[in-house]
Amino acid sequence: MSQNVFPPTDDRRGALDRKREADALKYHGTTTVAMTCSDGVVLCTDMRVTAGYLYIAHRQGKKVHKLDDHVGVTIAGTVAEAQNMIDTLRYYAKIYKLENQKPIPVKSLARIAGNILFASRFFPLIADFLIGGWDNTDGYVIYSVDFFGAITKEDSVSTGSGSPVALGIIEDQYEKGMTVKQVVPIAIQAVTAAIKRNAGTGDGFDVSVITKESGYRELSREEKADQLMAITGSRSLG
Repeated sequence: MSQNVFPPTDDRRGALDRKREADALKYHGTTTVAMTCSDGVVLCTDMRVTAGYLYIAHRQGKKVHKLDDHVGVTIAGTVAEAQNMIDTLRYYAKIYKLENQKPIPVKSLARIAGNILFASRFFPLIADFLIGGWDNTDGYVIYSVDFFGAITKEDSVSTGSGSPVALGIIEDQYEKGMTVKQVVPIAIQAVTAAIKRNAGTGDGFDVSVITKESGYRELSREEKADQLMAITGSRSLG
């Protein structure tokens, strides 16, 4: 009879869990950015989905999503876990609106996400979220929520493997109080710079704008091409 039939000890199981967490952090790539403006919030992400970091699984991945008319979210990390969180946050947003006859505060959605991630900290959901929008209490606001559930309020922020490149652009060009019209090109420049320098980032970008007057709106393909033309002189990233 084989003697190697005993289950892993608690110490060994813990080591295996830590290795899985480290691998999950290592083998993903993306770039997301979010910035507040005097008249709105801008969210921008790339579109590449990787498996094993070096393998491109999808070139049209959706990383910025509408949670409600007044709030959106960007995702970085493991796709399935992020999508599950999006569905959960949409559920809470709808229930709150039905019960209270008004939109849920952006901070409340961030707190819900943080509570879920914190409760799962021993078996972490490997995903980061930027939740941004407008409400009557805080105006235009962005919250960053990491995979352990920590929540920080930000004026400008970037997540994902390409974030060091993106932050270089943001910190050089962004100033608090800028308008949406001024910030959208900065967000696009930040993500496209990461596309050129980070292997896990690529295949185009998505941009969403949230304002009090118009709510959540994604830029069309034509609008994105026009922005690229103004920034780079070309309508293509290539």
